[in-house]
Amino acid sequence: AAGSARPPPDGSLRRSYIYQKRWVKLDADYLRYFDGEKDAYSKRFIPVSSISRVASVGDQKFEVVTNNRNFVFRAESDADRNEWIRTLQQIAEERKSKTPERTSAPPAANGADSADKSGLLELRGFKHRLFVAVAGDKVFLYKNAEDYRLGIGITYIEMNVGNVKEVDRRGFDLTTPYRTFSFSADSDQEKEEWVEAMRQSIAEALSNWEVAERVWAAEPNRFCADCGSPKPDWASINLCVVICKRCAGEHRGLGPGITKVRSLKMDRKVWTEELIELFHQLGNAAANQFWAANVPPSEAITPASSSGERRRFLIAKYREGKYRRYHPLFGNQEELDRALCAAVTTSDLAETQALLFCGAAVTCATGDPQCPTPLALAEKSGQRLQMEFLLHNKTSGECGGGHGGWATWVGRWATVPCRAEFSRRWCTLQDGVLSYYESDRNAVPNGEIRAEEIVCLATNPPHAHGLESTFEVYTESERLYLFGLESPESAREWLKSIAKVGRDGPGTTRCWCWWRGGGETPPPHGDWGPQKRAGTTASHVVRPGLGGAAGPPAEAWLPGRTLYIQGERKLDFLGWVQAIQKAAGSSGDTLAEQQLTESDVPLLVDRCIDYITQCGLTSEGIYRKSGQNSKTTSLLETLRRDARSVRLKEGEHQVDDVANTLKRFFRDLGDGLFTARWGQDWLRATALEDEEAKIDEYQRLLGTLPTVNRATLKALINHLFRVQRFSGENQMNTHNLAIVFGPTLFQTDGKDYKAGRVVEDLISHYVKIFNVNDQEMKKQQDEIMAIMKMREAASSGTQQAGDFICTVYLEEKKTEAEQHVKVSATMTAEELTFEILDRRKIVMKEKDYWSCFEVNEREEAGR
Repeated sequence: AAGSARPPPDGSLRRSYIYQKRWVKLDADYLRYFDGEKDAYSKRFIPVSSISRVASVGDQKFEVVTNNRNFVFRAESDADRNEWIRTLQQIAEERKSKTPERTSAPPAANGADSADKSGLLELRGFKHRLFVAVAGDKVFLYKNAEDYRLGIGITYIEMNVGNVKEVDRRGFDLTTPYRTFSFSADSDQEKEEWVEAMRQSIAEALSNWEVAERVWAAEPNRFCADCGSPKPDWASINLCVVICKRCAGEHRGLGPGITKVRSLKMDRKVWTEELIELFHQLGNAAANQFWAANVPPSEAITPASSSGERRRFLIAKYREGKYRRYHPLFGNQEELDRALCAAVTTSDLAETQALLFCGAAVTCATGDPQCPTPLALAEKSGQRLQMEFLLHNKTSGECGGGHGGWATWVGRWATVPCRAEFSRRWCTLQDGVLSYYESDRNAVPNGEIRAEEIVCLATNPPHAHGLESTFEVYTESERLYLFGLESPESAREWLKSIAKVGRDGPGTTRCWCWWRGGGETPPPHGDWGPQKRAGTTASHVVRPGLGGAAGPPAEAWLPGRTLYIQGERKLDFLGWVQAIQKAAGSSGDTLAEQQLTESDVPLLVDRCIDYITQCGLTSEGIYRKSGQNSKTTSLLETLRRDARSVRLKEGEHQVDDVANTLKRFFRDLGDGLFTARWGQDWLRATALEDEEAKIDEYQRLLGTLPTVNRATLKALINHLFRVQRFSGENQMNTHNLAIVFGPTLFQTDGKDYKAGRVVEDLISHYVKIFNVNDQEMKKQQDEIMAIMKMREAASSGTQQAGDFICTVYLEEKKTEAEQHVKVSATMTAEELTFEILDRRKIVMKEKDYWSCFEVNEREEAGR
């Protein structure tokens, strides 16, 4: 209905009405009045849902009574008045009798604040600030917060014709074909939040309703599965539930490992015919029969529930499974898996749902080599809806269980930002997409970064930007995103999760690296091969290779693997080598902060032990004699700075200087080798009289040490075990070594004999305590014998400069095929081959061809 009527000014007393002529419109949702018939935006709107009574109050006048306020109108005639009264009463009655449907009711209706964004803004043309609310696909304007609470506003703006544009630091314009609304916020950050909220509203207004209408065709899907709100336009595609926008925000907080949220209106590509049909077959009805089978009325939520109430309910419902209907096989993993394999070959989706969410493994073994997984069984049986359901619930490395949480964030930046420039955003990592939201209630992200677009991940030093931990994401479009968190642990988890979900583009392979150190320039990047690894620590990389036009390949060693990195250009290559070498330096005085070998032993310790094994096993008084203090200090500083670049050579370095360096390293070690926490337990173990009990205790304590400490202790005791084997020449038996190393390793003054006893016990019982097998002992013995032969040859003057001991395998790498050979500087591959064949008494035949291959230590490269 529309027509001319004269409402009184708001708040005037009835006995002194002064009427103003207004154009009045009535539709299913609002009674609105305008200055003129052609105006697009009203002077006032009254929600039809708030009208409690309409009555005649005299000649040509009628009164509209709402829950909180009365409005008096005067029509042009009694006939017009009667028509208005009849129409208003009819619509009001229809609204009361109808089941709630999707309407454009104001956000504060029914006392529930469902606005996506609300607050005070300055609007050009108004003396006082207005209360503005962004809700769904509309923006509502109110005189004040009280009117907002009552639901009686000035006007609302349909955002399907809107456009938002930032004007200055605090100002922005909302432009429509009919009018431009010029707003001003209190701060730059507030302005950004308002602009983003209105842009999301525009996106919702322009979204596609086709999928939503088809999903809603099933009656239970017309209401939120969790709170009952009408016309829900979001869904969890793995749980097969349709949910409202507010519940969708809380679902996202649970993480994609539990619920994968998608929009019915905007994520069109997700909604295949099979998925839509799956929501018809399962949907809210079947899902709630399972998930909400036992919900106490006191714990249920409603459309008016707060975010905290929704969050608690959804955690109990989906994460804890508190209200679910348990399957009879619950708790019997083997039977659950067997039942799942049977169910997926039928059309019983409810059974599959119950089995899967009661513990059956979606990738369990079927026992059928032709169909090894339930998904394969469903495909073979032609059960496409079962396949669709399994696919959406399949846990894979691609999403890694998902990730979600709060982070502070700065978009693309050219200068180093400070803490004040960060904006707090809710971030999620799901299906290879890093999304950031205005808050954890928002269902539509502010922006997204796809894993395949990420070129490099970077970490910065603590407090580099005013926050405890920050990391950078650098993309192919040369955009640099900076994220910050309050704890290093959270930052590490995010970095690992992002690296885990990364996927390479067609025909490319990338190396993911942690880049240490801040700066205004983004790190170098390029396409590299062949491996990708998340969680790289700076202790395990890098040395340059040889040759190459665009820059030689650099060898970056990581625990368990080696990366050979080739840059596209020499500048790329040098940038990465220098940066990684810098990051790979020792970063502190504890064992874990040192450069490490493949065996998790500090490279400094490995270098010293190796040199003394080669050159000092028979040196008299080894470790008892002190080297020159100045040389020890200089060598220790050099090794601490970059042990990889140091090569200890006989003639250039004295045995006693190297031995003293090793002792000083352990004496100055932060937290000690045995750690402050467990050190006293090691000392107390010496009081045990039963030798077997003592060994058991040492083994138990060994297991409590951190990995690097445990590996280092074994390497050192192994070395001292070798040294005492030559006590006849070096005068350092087990007791003497214990006297030297006890106080050194426990960092005491030497007065406590227990420290020496621990070291003596560890050397004496080395084989038992460290579980050294016969094969390992034989290998050590062979190496010692080879070294001694080489030393004897050197002392007799028959050794040429440059000789070294090399392990050679005949035909296959097995212990029985192993030979230790002294290789001189002039030995050729042919001579080496003949020597090995002679040792094994293999006779060369006329048509036999033997080849000699040289490989590096970890066998990734050879010639």
